[in-house]
Amino acid sequence: MRRSTARNIALLAAAAAVVSLGAAAPPADSPPDRPPTAPPVKTPLAVGYGGAVASVDADASAAGIEVLRGGGNAVDAAVATAAALGVTEPYSAGIGGGGYFVYYDARTRTVHTVDGRETAPRSADASLFLENGRPIPFDQGQTSGLGVGTPGTPATWETVLRSWGSRPLARLLKPAEKLARHGFTVDPTFRAQTEANQTRFADFPATAELFLPGGALPVTGSTFKNPDLADTYRHIAREGVRAMYRGEIAEDIVDTVRTPPVAPGSSRTVRPGDLTTGDLRAYETIRRAPTKVSYRGLDIYGMAPSSSGGTTVGQALNMLERTDLSRASGTEYLHRFIEASRIAFADRGRWVGDPAFEDVPVKGLLSQRYADSRSCLIKDDAVLTSPLAPGDPRRPVPCGAAGTAAPTTYEGENTTHLTVADRWGNVVAYTLTIESTGGSGITVPGRGFLLNNELTDFSFAPANPAVHDPNLPGPRKRPRSSISPTIVLDDSRPVLALGSPGGATIITTVVQTLTGRLDRGLPLVEAIAAPRASQRNQTTTEVEPGLWNSPLRAELERIGHGFRQNPEIGAATGIERLPDGRWLAAAEKTRRGGGSAMVVHPSGRP
Repeated sequence: MRRSTARNIALLAAAAAVVSLGAAAPPADSPPDRPPTAPPVKTPLAVGYGGAVASVDADASAAGIEVLRGGGNAVDAAVATAAALGVTEPYSAGIGGGGYFVYYDARTRTVHTVDGRETAPRSADASLFLENGRPIPFDQGQTSGLGVGTPGTPATWETVLRSWGSRPLARLLKPAEKLARHGFTVDPTFRAQTEANQTRFADFPATAELFLPGGALPVTGSTFKNPDLADTYRHIAREGVRAMYRGEIAEDIVDTVRTPPVAPGSSRTVRPGDLTTGDLRAYETIRRAPTKVSYRGLDIYGMAPSSSGGTTVGQALNMLERTDLSRASGTEYLHRFIEASRIAFADRGRWVGDPAFEDVPVKGLLSQRYADSRSCLIKDDAVLTSPLAPGDPRRPVPCGAAGTAAPTTYEGENTTHLTVADRWGNVVAYTLTIESTGGSGITVPGRGFLLNNELTDFSFAPANPAVHDPNLPGPRKRPRSSISPTIVLDDSRPVLALGSPGGATIITTVVQTLTGRLDRGLPLVEAIAAPRASQRNQTTTEVEPGLWNSPLRAELERIGHGFRQNPEIGAATGIERLPDGRWLAAAEKTRRGGGSAMVVHPSGRP
């Protein structure tokens, strides 16, 4: 099966490559004293040699390609791309947040992962978001110092560069520094995201000054500059990442969290946090073993807890393994996908949390035996009822449940993902975030970056008091995430890699994109573009307009499915290795205004 699957993928990939020779990187940036003459072109598909980058933003993808063209490897390019996204996608990512990094090393043919998730202050406990025994209003956790965790992104860059990089961080930050200093072109997505946060941003002087100068929204087509962030990048380049955790920047972060600078006259309740300089000094990334499952003869690697991405994606795929999705009708395919997602999320809610605090049964959750014991719940002519009770991966019982059902807790939906490959065959799938769109809404004065509100990914209180919740706050605990950077190998060689933003919908986006590519035969760019559904152990399944307006919805409703519409789910990027050695990079066609796929050499061998 392994060879047959790989051969089919190769044939489909070759066909997809004919669609477009792709976009090369724009010429190297102009000297530092002059701004670039024009923004790079954004295209969702690129094919060629020498390496590839796919992200949501053309300037960021170009920064990564510039590094690859200069001889850097995939890890170097990923850091440069991520730093640029901190400029152009400041409401989704940046040095005030965290993320998860999955890396394939072509020399050793092994996959490695880095957990760069934010951590709670040492003083945090299960009552972090409670007042008088009851959860505080969500927005008082979201827009506050209370929701801010210790940032992990700068430490992640240091870890991956020290482990596998070939260029110093100072050099890799230069494209992003130039971009912040000289500016980027405001697109409709940036303006819309600013407008959605306008009331929040206006309550914090440093945020308003940066993103709402003069109280006005940025104009589409104008140039947006962030000189404070440029100076911060230059400071980190000069002093090293320790400046974020021990120096002046660290002190500014702590001051901002503990005494949020609120505009005079604001009526917003902005709760202070308890982050300390000791919390920042104590922060460490964690090198974890990746999750791994076999699917259609291919090896699927993902991110282990504290993220629930690898275990939940893996469990869902294991439950789908016994069904020939390539021959299923559209209705049968979506029904199976929705039900497998529902079951996997029921188990995620009960079992997955920070492994430093919880005994997470990763091996059991990823076992085919356990998947079979749960997938037998799926019937062709009926729909499971949510919330569905979890099973017990430690003691699988066919078609059985263990314990009481609990609803899925809320998780913010804004993040960004990038995927990179280099000429040596190394691959990176990296998802980074500040949680909500705009994070906490609080910019560190004089530093040019927003602080995260990742601690709101903790459960404020147990979803069901009768069910153990592994995701309650704790001292220096990492909140559970759904981030799912994924790398697929065939005989220890890369086939494809992908990931997406979208909070808990990340998991379903990755599963649907993988099955669309591997089972349904869609070219990668079309698997990414296909209309999405997301079931997360909830009473109804979210669907995008493409499915809401499809005859498939009526067919699924006849079985018993219920739906609610979501205008946009996720914003994936991916790369694929073609049979002739070229890379195919793919991004969104329309979501978030479309993504940006680039290759170093778009035609022929260099």
